[in-house]
Amino acid sequence: MTPPPDALSAAGAPPTVAHPAGPLPALRALIAAGTITPDHAQELAAEKLQDLWRRTRGYEPQTEPPDSGGFLGRFFRRKAVDEAASEAPLGLYLVGEVGRGKSMLMDLFFASADVARKQRLHFHQFMQQAHRRIHAWKQQHGDTADPIPPLADSIVAEAALLCFDEFQVHDIADAMILGRLFEALFARGVVMVATSNTAPDDLFRGKPGRDAFLPFIQMIKQRIEVLHLESARDYRRERIRGLPTWHVPPDGRAERALDAAFAEMTGDTPAAPCKLTLLGRAVEVPLAARGVARFEFNDICGRPLGPADFLAVATHFHTIVLDGIPRLGPENFDKARRFITLIDALYEHRVKLVASAEDTPDRLYERGENAAMFERTASRLVEMQSQEYLALPHLT
Repeated sequence: MTPPPDALSAAGAPPTVAHPAGPLPALRALIAAGTITPDHAQELAAEKLQDLWRRTRGYEPQTEPPDSGGFLGRFFRRKAVDEAASEAPLGLYLVGEVGRGKSMLMDLFFASADVARKQRLHFHQFMQQAHRRIHAWKQQHGDTADPIPPLADSIVAEAALLCFDEFQVHDIADAMILGRLFEALFARGVVMVATSNTAPDDLFRGKPGRDAFLPFIQMIKQRIEVLHLESARDYRRERIRGLPTWHVPPDGRAERALDAAFAEMTGDTPAAPCKLTLLGRAVEVPLAARGVARFEFNDICGRPLGPADFLAVATHFHTIVLDGIPRLGPENFDKARRFITLIDALYEHRVKLVASAEDTPDRLYERGENAAMFERTASRLVEMQSQEYLALPHLT
């Protein structure tokens, strides 16, 4: 597997290409160059982003507290924060199915945004950073201290414009802090742009504790304009449908093919390790970017992971690149059992799989009393290579 980039290269980092006149001219330049094909829905979204680009040029919220303490200090601090919130431009929430170009459009906006302090990152990465900062704050100040105001201050000191890719809420720990954190960020004048496969009204739907999450949804809809990207084409699925997805044997040629597939599916976005937090545990992901994760076989099937862990992987990533599936049998049955559970989760959620293996699916597990149990997995692996399966949408 290709080693991860420098730690400073965050997963989901923006492209280096920027257009001085904003995202709409940038999109039209890509079309004129033949890099992408014209898409009416993308052009409408680019027009919205162009308007936001104009409204945020030189944007700098003023929320620094005055030097004086006491009641007057708190009064003027509150006044400064309120004024920052009222003067902040409304953000934009781009929602649509996978592969419609949402991330590309946001990248064009971010690259050209004339905002001195700005960040573009995967939403899951942002929440991981928030949890780490909260933990560090509580270690220093104790559990009774409120970490949200200082956390919001530290975030706004780094970015007045936050661009989130793949805005999703699956974790109850995230849901518990989102409302207060974003209330504090919006009050400090932060502008948010996000892409998501899920409309705000459907976030965290069907999960325990959602009633307490509803005020956050209303706040999002007040502070951010929601735009549904209705493109009929799934450009991401078109890319994978042109790629071989099963490579035998797992040699250097196969590794290069998986490198190329990972780069194609992520648009050459720099990838980085990440963690999926689940019930207090973490599933380590060696490389991830733009909804694509890459694992060595032993990274995911050689560790004591269970169905809930594999479900988290299947719902967070639309594509998995898996290196080095070995021959399976009684001698490595624990790994085989986990692999069977992993494939079940990927299949049920229509996750796309690009893999290298010692043999074809129906010949991976040929001997031993459990070989018959693997027959369904082999059948699913064959189906997952079909054009019909590759055309299916990811289920989160």
